[in-house]
Amino acid sequence: MNVYDGQRIAGMLTSRGMKQTDKVSEADIIILNTCAVRAKATDKVFSALGRIRNEKKPDALFGIVGCVARESGADAFRRIPELNFVLGPQSYHKLPEILENPDIKLLNIDLGGLEKFDELPQLEKSPAVAYIPIQEGCNHCCTYCIVPYTRGRELSRPFNDIIKDTIHAANTGAIEICFLGQNVNGYKYTDQEGKTYRLSDLIREAAKLNAIQRIRFTSSYPTEMTNDLIDMFRTETKLLPFLNLPIQSGSQNVLTRMNRPYSLDLYIDIVNKLKSARPDIQISSDFIVGFPGETDSDFEQTMEIAKRVKYINSYSFKYSPRPHTAAALMPDQIPESIKSARLAKLDAYLNDLQREFNTSCIGKIMPCLYEGVDKTGRHLVYRTPYMQQCITDTVGEAIPHLAQIEITDANKASLRGKIIK
Repeated sequence: MNVYDGQRIAGMLTSRGMKQTDKVSEADIIILNTCAVRAKATDKVFSALGRIRNEKKPDALFGIVGCVARESGADAFRRIPELNFVLGPQSYHKLPEILENPDIKLLNIDLGGLEKFDELPQLEKSPAVAYIPIQEGCNHCCTYCIVPYTRGRELSRPFNDIIKDTIHAANTGAIEICFLGQNVNGYKYTDQEGKTYRLSDLIREAAKLNAIQRIRFTSSYPTEMTNDLIDMFRTETKLLPFLNLPIQSGSQNVLTRMNRPYSLDLYIDIVNKLKSARPDIQISSDFIVGFPGETDSDFEQTMEIAKRVKYINSYSFKYSPRPHTAAALMPDQIPESIKSARLAKLDAYLNDLQREFNTSCIGKIMPCLYEGVDKTGRHLVYRTPYMQQCITDTVGEAIPHLAQIEITDANKASLRGKIIK
């Protein structure tokens, strides 16, 4: 979501005659697009703001947009008095007000509707991977999660608006569509005629576009993994055989305290249905260790679910108390030393699973999407259907954007391969 927001902010400013620069000391306006999902992310924002304050030109405008802006509000001006603007994730289309009147300090952290999608200009040229938001906010209210506070309650965009954005992306260079939402598979929109659309309808419509070769979506919630969506993995070949399905914990007790009202049996049943619909599908997940009250037994159950599902790629974190969340006030907060030890053990096993899957790909030929040149300038970087990074040798000036690549080597982090065609 932040990649999409950043692209649109940049597009909005370039449409007003501005140019991007990577050097803070050259910039006339400096924007930090921020995430507040973990405390460490918020800390990094204010550390970066302090550095920017010292490096920027005296008359340069700077500020923050996104979830940290919503979380911090007016307190951001107290911590960094030189800030010019603090705009929440549904307010960054207000940036032109600062450009028109640079003497004001603009604070707008209200949770609006979907107005920003109507006001932001379309990108003149789409990246190969086009991120298309289909909804904002979340209604699940997990006790550890700040998203309902920073992004608001769940709102689904009109079906036709999403398809219009998808067609524009396809016509301007996109090869892959990634549908986005804090609760993306909860998308539900009813038009004026009373017809209701779900994520499966968006996938079906996007797949009709000849330019679009790959479709995926993130981030999913287990109970929203409806049968019509599972069936899309059986019938639509453009839908990648890969899904991030966060479980967060393998303990039913912890899931209950997290306010994630699904059983482990339901979760496993969904995984089995997905594998039945698409035998080559692979699953990744998200984990939180050290949630308040998590016992050694609870943690071992998380290890067991990882072993049972065999995730090929996962994101795991120590529990991080966030303001405006119920879990931050819970008793039995886990000491950092225990959280760190549990995370190290889980990560070690998840890394083994990732390495095992990557190694199993050696000898296979996969359709991969070009991402760019690596830092050395000597290799090309592609992305497999399972979101693995695949490195190949350069092939001169003719770089295929969608290539058949034979996998020749693998480690935990990436694959190596050679372009067949």
